[in-house]
Amino acid sequence: MTSELHRRAIGSLRAVALDAPDIDRLATFYQQLAGWQRVPADDDEWITLDTGDGWRMGLQRAIDHVPPHWPDQDRPQQAHLDFRVPDIDAAAERAQQLGATLLRGNERWHTMADPAGHPFDLCLAPDDPRTTLMGVMLDCPDAKALSHFYAELLGKPVTYEADGVAMIGQDGAQPVMFQQVTQFTAPRWPDPAYPQQIHLDVTVQDVDAAERAALDIGATRLDGGGANWRVYADPAGKPFCLVWTV
Repeated sequence: MTSELHRRAIGSLRAVALDAPDIDRLATFYQQLAGWQRVPADDDEWITLDTGDGWRMGLQRAIDHVPPHWPDQDRPQQAHLDFRVPDIDAAAERAQQLGATLLRGNERWHTMADPAGHPFDLCLAPDDPRTTLMGVMLDCPDAKALSHFYAELLGKPVTYEADGVAMIGQDGAQPVMFQQVTQFTAPRWPDPAYPQQIHLDVTVQDVDAAERAALDIGATRLDGGGANWRVYADPAGKPFCLVWTV
């Protein structure tokens, strides 16, 4: 199954991007919380962070950003990051010192909001002393359907399916997870009243061929793009970008 998906993968996951009005502050937060490193670049609108464990995170300046109000679907999170930490109470305290807000806690994980309002989970992993990014979780109306879309887009196999949840990719190899949300509210990019909050960047070799393949599996072309990127929506209405080298 894995080899078949990789043969027909449309692209590969390049980055997970968060919108924020102050990307410098948000970059500093994640650098201090998780030890991520900035990738040098000359761009006031975008910061790239290397997590050190295989992920690339992008922070995209959005001056009119409307933060989520979790778990309210009137201002939905759209997605969140899951971290593994050795001590969730100590990690939550450190996150709050750095500017996060505690939204909910229990014995296995704490839900926090970063300084831009994006929720993230601190999940207990007592056998590993590091803070690592386990995965990105996308909210959606149909977890099974959206996981199969991204499996074809990214060439990652569906590795887990249960009632209302799914995962593509292997643990430790940048998995993308999906959780079904009742009364899901889709983004309406670029309308700031219905913000995307998070989007995925997907690297492709031939953008025209990749576009045709993405549309064939259920994507929609949106009115946005630049010299090396085009904007699309997945079947749940979440924007993603096809990006390429120029």
